[in-house]
Amino acid sequence: MPLSRPGGDDACVAGAPSTQPSDEEPRPRSRGRGIVLRVAMLLAAGISLYLLAPQVLEVFSSWPKLREVRPLWLGVAVAFEATSYVSLWTLQRIALRTRSWFAVGTAQLAASAAGSVVPGGGAAAAALQYRLLVRAGIRRRNVGPGLGSALLATTMTAAALPVVAVLAAIGGPATPKGLRQVAYIGGGAFVVVAAGAGAALAWDWPLRSAGRAVRAVASLVGRGERFAELPERLLRQRDVVRAAFAERPVVAVLAAVGKWGFDYLALLCVLASLETRPEPALVLLAYSASALLAMIPLTPGGLGFVEAGLTGLLGLAGVALGVATVATLAYRLVSFWLPLPVGGIAYLLARRRYGAAESAAATSSETSDATIVPR
Repeated sequence: MPLSRPGGDDACVAGAPSTQPSDEEPRPRSRGRGIVLRVAMLLAAGISLYLLAPQVLEVFSSWPKLREVRPLWLGVAVAFEATSYVSLWTLQRIALRTRSWFAVGTAQLAASAAGSVVPGGGAAAAALQYRLLVRAGIRRRNVGPGLGSALLATTMTAAALPVVAVLAAIGGPATPKGLRQVAYIGGGAFVVVAAGAGAALAWDWPLRSAGRAVRAVASLVGRGERFAELPERLLRQRDVVRAAFAERPVVAVLAAVGKWGFDYLALLCVLASLETRPEPALVLLAYSASALLAMIPLTPGGLGFVEAGLTGLLGLAGVALGVATVATLAYRLVSFWLPLPVGGIAYLLARRRYGAAESAAATSSETSDATIVPR
């Protein structure tokens, strides 16, 4: 299903060597600063896991009880989780303006696995995904804005989930106080993020102001020249993203919703496999809170935060504590642990097809499947 961009010089094969200025490429941090950052993240992760250890150990101690999970329902949960990933790839393909499922899928799986084993792994995951996509032949200038816009779209959708859950719960059982607070926080976050994103897409001044503010701060530490063209670059990248989503807005919205919607259905299947069926709207509130907890960068993949939070929130939703513990473990097995080896395999497949060196980005149009088809 080819994606298109307006004609002209830009509508060429994305596998061609990049001619973009070097300031479009990520700049490596100094070695000393990188070591300090890694040590700080390791300390934060260690402290977080230490504080959350009782809840985490309680969840993992339920491992023998996974025999109570009905295999058929667990298989359906795995299928829904796979569909969630496909939805994310669809969104990223639109944002990156590429037709390659292989390039986008392998890069996302490998990066997600890397980010799930490294404390504060978001930066490492983004860097790995960037490199793999460039090697696949996707334009450098599309990769950064494309991945950023896809992340923004999924984050906005996650923040909107509590609002949807509250609307769905109207007329049903009373919402427990703890879950109501989740709805308030999620609703407020959604309004803030949606307003900021909408302003950036509609007008130039928010991005110009943000770029100038960053440039001013950088000038205070003697790095102003590095960000001299940042406001204009942000506007160019915004235009690329806006044009990509404008071509297929309905599919992009459905993909962003599907990323979380199918993951939520996987959790419902896990609960059904344990023969418990709480109010779906209350489960959605609990799920939306766990999705936001997973974004906390202190531990890999929100490890500890999700286990502790989801177990307690499912309890508020009416699930017995023992069942909630087993359900959390089974859900994390499907959504967190199972994709880790799959991500490793995806990385090896990407290396085999596109090569291990950065120079593989110069793949020709005859060998690269990440081409962009002109209108």
